[in-house]
Amino acid sequence: MAVRADLKDLLVHDGFRRLFRVRLISQCGDGMFQVGLATLYFFNPAAMTTAGGVAAAFTILLLPFTIVGPFVGPLLDRWSRQSVLLWGNTIRAFLCLALAALMYAGAGFLIVSVLALVTLGVNRFLLSALSAGLPHVVPRRQLVMANSLVPTLGAVATVVGAVIGFVINRVIPVGPGRDASCLVVAAILLAGAVWAASLIGRGELGPDGRVDLSLTAQLKRVLADLGIGAVYLARRGTPGYALIVMAFHRFLYGVNFIALLLISRNLLTDPADADAGLAMFALLSGISLAGNGSAIVLTPLAHERMTPHQWIVVCLGLSTLSQLLLMATPSLPWIGVAAVLMGLGVQGAKIAVDTIVQRDVDDAYRGRAFALYDMMYNAAFVGAAALAAAMLPDTGWSRPGFGALVFCYLLLAYWYGRKAGALRGEPRPVDRR
Repeated sequence: MAVRADLKDLLVHDGFRRLFRVRLISQCGDGMFQVGLATLYFFNPAAMTTAGGVAAAFTILLLPFTIVGPFVGPLLDRWSRQSVLLWGNTIRAFLCLALAALMYAGAGFLIVSVLALVTLGVNRFLLSALSAGLPHVVPRRQLVMANSLVPTLGAVATVVGAVIGFVINRVIPVGPGRDASCLVVAAILLAGAVWAASLIGRGELGPDGRVDLSLTAQLKRVLADLGIGAVYLARRGTPGYALIVMAFHRFLYGVNFIALLLISRNLLTDPADADAGLAMFALLSGISLAGNGSAIVLTPLAHERMTPHQWIVVCLGLSTLSQLLLMATPSLPWIGVAAVLMGLGVQGAKIAVDTIVQRDVDDAYRGRAFALYDMMYNAAFVGAAALAAAMLPDTGWSRPGFGALVFCYLLLAYWYGRKAGALRGEPRPVDRR
């Protein structure tokens, strides 16, 4: 099997094995944490069931990190990325325990939301560190292969953690102990990620060029660094275009994600039965994961026959097809097919974007590139929440709405195809200054 052979080729590198172990354990714990949040915000009897309410919940979870995150991300170009993984997972483990205690004690919604926001923010920072460190542990020629396998298998680990959390939620009786139990087990897994990160050398993941500045001086340089990074990416061409297409693709996917959540809760099941809604959403998310998994196999095969930017255009075409199916009917079988295509399209494009950014960005700018990546990633989902609130009914299904998304996907594919095609997939030379 190609996936097994590719993974075997990557696992010969000791550094990759240790970094991969951190990702799998950490993202499994994150999946359990997300189940606790899902039941808290979206699938309990008191949670919001309208499109506007769901959009507001996503904004609460993502907007603060979109604002605060950039002031942390550029430090990846200065701090040991191994230390980020070690201490980041340590902080997340303690926050999970604190959240478990607060939820068990029946603490107010505000304090729980604040701690959840901090935990999610740290997680995005960790994912940036994992991506920025990957080129240090695999040869350049294997980056496409690594980007095909690692993020997707990390997503699989997240789903495994979510499934375990879902089982815990079904086994434990309804009450404050249900969500708290998920978070305690998540904290144990994150402690395992701390142990795995401790096995990586402090300087093994970069950055290559350290800047000896005080923390105050570093924070003052953040905005300037982000501006320099953005200018560099724009002048470089290929990574700049890749980040733009990623953000817009994430925006359109976010509308679909919220539609899927609403369809699961309000259309395919009884809105009053929160457990049935969660089970339906878990089913459709698992079906979508099949599309994510197929991206592991298809992306390396596609890259043997076309460039990464051409594959991104193909993935946008697959996403367009998913919208056409959703526009045609709200029946469960076709929604399932659309979910598979959507998962393949978004994950296949993400693999290609990650590869382009890692391949075409100098290591001195790579931390800033992934900080901008995360900023755009979260901002796009917040924007998607706002659009979903305006265009979707509470059932989540709208033929004109999905028709508009078809047009948006086609326009994005046309724009990116022209811009990236003009460069023939090659970055412009930029002097380091």
